[in-house]
Amino acid sequence: MTTLRDDLLPDEVDSLKAIIAHERETKAAALSARDAEIERLRAQVRLLLAQLFGPKAERVATEESPQLGLFNEAEAADEEDAVELVTAVAGHARRRGHRQALPSHLPREEVVHDLAEVDKVCPHDGTQLKVMGEETSEQLDIVPAQVRVLHHRRLTYACPCCRQHVVTARLPPQPIPKSQASAGLLASVAVAKYADALPL
Repeated sequence: MTTLRDDLLPDEVDSLKAIIAHERETKAAALSARDAEIERLRAQVRLLLAQLFGPKAERVATEESPQLGLFNEAEAADEEDAVELVTAVAGHARRRGHRQALPSHLPREEVVHDLAEVDKVCPHDGTQLKVMGEETSEQLDIVPAQVRVLHHRRLTYACPCCRQHVVTARLPPQPIPKSQASAGLLASVAVAKYADALPL
């Protein structure tokens, strides 16, 4: 639809009335075409819903038995009312998930991960490194008929002279990194599920 510029409009009243009548006819035709398209799309949606959710013997609902729209009173009322309701929802602040501590009554076995002797020397000045701290983590381990917690201690070394070189012992490669399940627990679960056919 084209819009006329104000400086191109005629000054005669009859000409202006004719332009307004033409614009009204154009808009009415566009609205009727849009309504026909909407009705056609609604019919397609009804047909697809009937094919998708209708009974096997009666895929398409007929006028004699329009079972498809039997329980759609709420949707029909919503379409008729068409009132937009706005509900204010308070913002949700996500918290970082913290794992639950493993049960304290389980026996614990400490596994110390230390650096190799070659890595205990400062590369800057050759001084022997000293333990300055450690990083700890726990995994749930299982020995057949015995459950225990592996308490990993990764020693951290620092150079006492230059105080620039700090290094922590690495964990051995894990089947699932940063998991509380040890390799023994994962193997036990896999064997119980797939070899012994036990439920998880």
